[in-house]
Amino acid sequence: MIVDDLRGFISLLESKGQLRRITAEVDPYLEIGEITDRVSKAVGPALLFENPVDRTTGRRYDHPVAINLMGSYDRMAWGLGVDAETGTWRDLDAKARQLMELLPLDMPASMKDKLGVLMGLKDLAGSGCKEVKAAKAPCQQVVLRGDDVDLSSLPVLTTWPHDGGPFITLPLVVTANLKGRPNLGMYRLQVFDKNTTGMHIHEHHDGAKNLREWAEAGHERVPVSVALGADPTTIFSATAPVPPMIDEYLFSGILRGEPVEVVKCVTNDLLVPAHAEIILEGYVEVGEERWEGPFGDHTGYYSLADDFPVFHVEAVTMRKDAIYPTTIVGRPPMEDCYMAKATERIFLPVIRAMLPEVVDYDLPLEGVFHNCVIFQIRKEFAGQAFRVMNFAWSMGQMMFTKYVIVVDEDVDCHDYSQVAWRCFNNVDPDRDILITKGPLDRLDHASNFESFGYKMGIDATKPLPGEGHDREWPEALEMSPEVKDSVDAMWDELGIE
Repeated sequence: MIVDDLRGFISLLESKGQLRRITAEVDPYLEIGEITDRVSKAVGPALLFENPVDRTTGRRYDHPVAINLMGSYDRMAWGLGVDAETGTWRDLDAKARQLMELLPLDMPASMKDKLGVLMGLKDLAGSGCKEVKAAKAPCQQVVLRGDDVDLSSLPVLTTWPHDGGPFITLPLVVTANLKGRPNLGMYRLQVFDKNTTGMHIHEHHDGAKNLREWAEAGHERVPVSVALGADPTTIFSATAPVPPMIDEYLFSGILRGEPVEVVKCVTNDLLVPAHAEIILEGYVEVGEERWEGPFGDHTGYYSLADDFPVFHVEAVTMRKDAIYPTTIVGRPPMEDCYMAKATERIFLPVIRAMLPEVVDYDLPLEGVFHNCVIFQIRKEFAGQAFRVMNFAWSMGQMMFTKYVIVVDEDVDCHDYSQVAWRCFNNVDPDRDILITKGPLDRLDHASNFESFGYKMGIDATKPLPGEGHDREWPEALEMSPEVKDSVDAMWDELGIE
């Protein structure tokens, strides 16, 4: 069950009692952020602020603010097409298994051949996106250019008190390489004035690679467009660690089971979601940077200010009654945590196809995407846990992971008590710890170096012969199955809650 646009998703949530309309006047400066933070921490409903107002100037905004739309496990699952009538978060595993069934049971041995198989997934989405004419694109019902462009007309949030300014936090930033291959990324945009923003894009991102490619080819300007408020699957896809051979429109099409409708921008050749609420069109000037930040980030700390590219907005197109979508990030749990957990579930088939010993894995919310991953593996040979660690650090955005923990297949990797018990009792620091170094996420403030530093792997599996443990390994405590059955039969009679 796929919804085609943001407002369709809002209607779905409202029908399920998962949306609260706020009619009171609320200021995008800190007030909406404070309200949403409280609601997020309580795993509360999606919110639609119908009357945003600037209390300082008295200005009333024309666009309602939608936030926390995917701020629960089930809402995130519904956004990815799980049936809202009968389905729950657990059904994302079924979607993942469906993807797994598309891969051959016996994956090729070589990495090159494995990637070839994964590339075949793009056939599921047809062309990935379907271009439509402007007349059929709701996002171009209103077109503003030149002096009519004024980003201050949007109720852009300042969410934390020490933020460097208002930030657009749920943007689909569209770029393309010189061959026209599109990329969708989610890079925050600090609003500087009526027609310029910062663009917080890290050097490891595919969008940054596109900017470098245009610059190296001698271009002075790089076309950039930003979509606000696409369908939830495409929004999610812009955050997902998609393999380079599958662009985000293709990935969204795979998840949707049908192509994403797109339209060509009015001022450049980039393709944007036709059913988006608002589109910002413009460019980045090669070599131009501006001080951006600080920003209250998903780590729960302010990311430091630094120089980043400047996005110049030449045109704004939108629906006649456009909704402004946004999100707030901070100490988990927040809305972005559920997007990360969806990534965990959706990408399990890919990880298992590349690394067959993996039974399951978990990205703890407290690891904020890139600080911790727990692998549950079927261990068959000495050193296998270290193979898994090194594989993780060589795989896409998982290369940023600071801590990789590996447990045996009889340990539920989602049960942190079980994982901690194995780590605290099974691990010998001399034998089972691997310290290495490599790329880190730019937002990692603990490292002495920016975007680079040390990482640790923890082998919490039972040692096999040849792994340096020569003593007898003790048997874990387990009650007798016969006694368990006997107690089960008399449990109600005991009257213990």
